[in-house]
Amino acid sequence: MPVAPLSFIKRFDEFRPKDDRKHIPKNTRGIYVLLNQEGNAFNVVYVGMAGGDKAGIHGRLNSHARSERKKEKWSHFSIFEMHDNITRETIQELEGLFRHIYRKDSQSLKLGIHKKFKGFRQIHKDLSNWKR
Repeated sequence: MPVAPLSFIKRFDEFRPKDDRKHIPKNTRGIYVLLNQEGNAFNVVYVGMAGGDKAGIHGRLNSHARSERKKEKWSHFSIFEMHDNITRETIQELEGLFRHIYRKDSQSLKLGIHKKFKGFRQIHKDLSNWKR
């Protein structure tokens, strides 16, 4: 049996125009990024996840495209499909990590929906309290 080259990510594509979301298979599980193209740059607008149980990345992108508040703020997307053995909780933790990183980024705050990842509350320690 061949070994996957990456532990979490099965396949990905990036910087795809918004209309290409129709090519994503239904129930695709993983992380997606909404992007806004400005010249040659692609600015992160939002990071999200889809567990694939009811609505995969395909459904989530369609929802963002229909949203009056969001549809004009992004022009492209990137998707990162997770391996089948990756749990929904692991996908949520990865999404939480990226959302946490971008939560104060001026570009990604345009939608105003990046919040702290709740799981980080339990493990946050001031660096001055770190011990080996």
